[in-house]
Amino acid sequence: MSAASSIALKQDMPNTSSASDVLEELKGRFGPPNAGNPGGPMGLVQKTADDLPTQWVSRNRVRDVLRYLKLEAERPYRMLYDLTAIDERTRAHRNDQPPSRFTVIYHLLSFERNADVRLKVALTETDLHMPTITDIWSAANWYEREVWDMFGIVFDGHPHLRRILLPPWWQGHSLRKEHPARATEMEPFHLSEEKEEAEQETLRFHPEEWGMRRAHDGTDFMFLNLGPNHPSVHGVFRIVLQLDGEEIIDAVPEIGFHHRGAEKMGERQSWHTYIPYTDRIDYLGGVMNNLPYVLAVEKLAGIEVPDRVKVMRVMMAEFFRVASHLVFYGTFTQDLGALSPVFFMFTDRERVFDVVEAICGGRMHPSWYRIGGVAQDLPNGWDRMVRDFLDYMPARLDEYDKIALGNRILKARTRGVGSYSTDEAIEWGVTGPNLRACGFEWDFRKARPYSGYDQFEFDVPTGEHGDCYDRCAVRAEEIRQSLRIIEQCLENMPAGAHKADHPLTTPPLRKPTLQDIETLIDHFLGVSWGPVIPPGEAFVGIEATKGNNGYYLISDGNTMAYRVRIRTPSFPHLQMIPLISRGLMISDLIAILGSIDFVMADVDR
Repeated sequence: MSAASSIALKQDMPNTSSASDVLEELKGRFGPPNAGNPGGPMGLVQKTADDLPTQWVSRNRVRDVLRYLKLEAERPYRMLYDLTAIDERTRAHRNDQPPSRFTVIYHLLSFERNADVRLKVALTETDLHMPTITDIWSAANWYEREVWDMFGIVFDGHPHLRRILLPPWWQGHSLRKEHPARATEMEPFHLSEEKEEAEQETLRFHPEEWGMRRAHDGTDFMFLNLGPNHPSVHGVFRIVLQLDGEEIIDAVPEIGFHHRGAEKMGERQSWHTYIPYTDRIDYLGGVMNNLPYVLAVEKLAGIEVPDRVKVMRVMMAEFFRVASHLVFYGTFTQDLGALSPVFFMFTDRERVFDVVEAICGGRMHPSWYRIGGVAQDLPNGWDRMVRDFLDYMPARLDEYDKIALGNRILKARTRGVGSYSTDEAIEWGVTGPNLRACGFEWDFRKARPYSGYDQFEFDVPTGEHGDCYDRCAVRAEEIRQSLRIIEQCLENMPAGAHKADHPLTTPPLRKPTLQDIETLIDHFLGVSWGPVIPPGEAFVGIEATKGNNGYYLISDGNTMAYRVRIRTPSFPHLQMIPLISRGLMISDLIAILGSIDFVMADVDR
């Protein structure tokens, strides 16, 4: 470990709690279904393919249940991991669920239990109202706005319920089933001069709507629009800053400029053809984005992949972690005024892509993972290329620590800037390196191993202060840990097939097609339409490059998903910007934005 780094390396992880514990706890606290309690808060317990405890709760008592789980339970569920909804109106397979036209879903995470719980609330089509929980979880603000934007479900008591991903002039709610999914289903686009002026007027910022007040009597607001097109906001992202001189009084992040309906597209693509779309979520994460999606589909289908597939997936995922962190490292130092590192680090990223291209056939978006395996086996000579990279990279990292983390200007610009505590991070839904920079050692590869990560030896870097410097130092050390994992993949690559022997793998296995016409027809349908995944629900989250990236998939027994929910890490991370930037200077905000490490496609989907 470099002397320039301020991180510690730890390995102990909490034990995973029994999934049924929380359901029994809720039953004991609120009573079983139909127990005569006023309002009957606890409904059915739903069985899901992911075995995540799923409890239906009545709308008039959901706040009580959520408050209990966060604040009163002995081992609380302190993180609101996700909040979303489902349009159930055209869903056929709901035999084990209560009647519901729309369903609101709360996904909570407990670090003390190392366990999750999913709460569901059924709504009728004529009464799409829910109580807000923004007073229970700060992170609920953006999630509730998104559910209203996408589904039209109103959260009573929300401080500022307005569109967040779609523009203010948008008509309808795009994740409802009646909303078109393709441009060909809509009228040809036409923008008249009058419409353009009206739409531009809706983008005008009105500070009073956000509860802003003038700093002093007799003074006016002083605002600065940072973005939506500015190098320091790392994408199409707007922050409206209220200033007193150069001091930030308040900040209003505005997202949605990069929204392209990634979840909606999941309802129109086959299970197989949706894989390339996942590459574009965190567009610096490459095949890392494929992993939670294919793992969730495999959980729905009951597919167990060979050990060789697991190790190949881990190896390529870690290569993309290295590539993504190099982009972060270089652009972060560039934001702070150091120009040389970004050229060096992007050059080394190209070396990563040389290996990726040789193995996967593509560079940034190879879409290499498949349901049940990977696209093809490792090519001849892959081990030599990987070994050459492993021999080359460590010395480069040592040099980077000297010119970046060891640079006194970078230290002065980042230490003590944009810091937050572990409790604040959990409150706002922060995961990944940004959480570990606070000193909390939590890595999903260790805490909840997937794809065979429990077979690898690596350390979990943590910081101490949760500031910009520690967020950078954690990622710099994570590159070294990724190299350790890649080396173990190189030295211990199992023999075997690169695809599971299962009828729902994609593309399906070719050998049976030569037996008779029926198997040939099955193969043709499997290639053209894709597999028919059994009805069910499954969620899988992984330790992606920027935090926890998860896919919650619902199958209605068809060749495409009924609902695709993408829980991305950057969405809650950006919601923290006002909290950690108030009272600082504009130059400090630039350091904060770079240290968060986000891409807007990951935020907007």
